Amino acid sequence: QVQLVESGGGLVQAGGSLRLSCAASATIFSINVMGWYRQAPGKQRELVATITTGGSTNYADSAKGRFTISRDNPRNTVHLQMNSLKPEDTAVYYCHYFSVQIGNCWGKGTLVTVSA
Repeated sequence: QVQLVESGGGLVQAGGSLRLSCAASATIFSINVMGWYRQAPGKQRELVATITTGGSTNYADSAKGRFTISRDNPRNTVHLQMNSLKPEDTAVYYCHYFSVQIGNCWGKGTLVTVSA
């Protein structure tokens, strides 16, 4: 299993920015996908953005133009820069890792609260 530790959540006003980070604490395979999902109260977990080791990205429509995902492969970290935050972005954000060898791994989540 890959241990994922998120950081960077917190309280921010609408229109503000936050940067989430996720560090993988074990050796990960060279071909993998890392990303961010979120779950708001009373809702299902949903995709925010993903990035492959080669740098290919995928964003939810709600994140396009506002969020940017990036990764540092030598440091096994992935980041999510969130700008122009809205109250509807309030959720617990989970780091995710997938590789064929290991399967799916999840972090414990970090809370993002956007006040109106």
